[in-house]
Amino acid sequence: MYDYLIRAMARSEIDLAIEWAAREDWNPGLHDADCYFAADPNGFLTGLLSGKPIATLSAVKYGDTFGFLGFYIVSPAFRGQGYGIQIWNAGLNYLSGRNVGLDGVVDQQKNYKKSGFVLAYRNVRYEGSGGGDCPEGIDIVDLASLPFETVDSYDKPFSPDDRSEFIKSWVCQPDSHALGVWHAGKLNGYGVIRPCRTGYKIGPLFADTAAIAESLFLALKSKIGPNDSVFLDVPEINDKALELAETCNMRVMFETARMYNLKIPDLPIKRIYGVTSFEVG
Repeated sequence: MYDYLIRAMARSEIDLAIEWAAREDWNPGLHDADCYFAADPNGFLTGLLSGKPIATLSAVKYGDTFGFLGFYIVSPAFRGQGYGIQIWNAGLNYLSGRNVGLDGVVDQQKNYKKSGFVLAYRNVRYEGSGGGDCPEGIDIVDLASLPFETVDSYDKPFSPDDRSEFIKSWVCQPDSHALGVWHAGKLNGYGVIRPCRTGYKIGPLFADTAAIAESLFLALKSKIGPNDSVFLDVPEINDKALELAETCNMRVMFETARMYNLKIPDLPIKRIYGVTSFEVG
């Protein structure tokens, strides 16, 4: 391991992390890389052995106090040899002093606990079908028609610290649809549907009420075909979000463990009907 080098990725190298994530069946979005790079241009690490990439990790900084870990992948031929823990420690060092979150595989909780992480709740991925009609009688608007400051202001309570640059890129990514509900002169919820290696993912899906969340969900999935798969990642502790997924005939695929190392942030979980991204929070 003497010629093992860990360094930040250039933008073009993040495509490799996305490709490895696809091989792990994490089903990344087609345009995720640009958005993730916008979140933190220095937050993606690669581990190089004799100049060859064998490990990846994202350690994204938000504001001054929060960070999120993702893309923790070691090439299969090099697992169990100590390379993974080195890039993991490098990521934690980069985020030193911050409260750090992650969405990990449930059976890896014990390993994350060794680094000081505690379970906050589980996120459940659901799969369903696209298509259907956009609901009537509610003011669905394209987010592009609103000042970004309006969207950013609505989004702020849902993250422990500022993620404006990421959201600015996320709601404008190609081939996606970003919709909101505008009522009584203000934004009452918003969601994004984006193309992935398989089907489409809806995330985030934030709403002030369950009825608004359902309207947004139906409007978003109406943008794709009935033969397209649609995925929604739901906080298990939001019973109304689980009810929405089940009412829409979605099936459970798998779960992740949302964990934090310093404290569990006080987020409006009952208004989170769809997680933005398992990779960057």
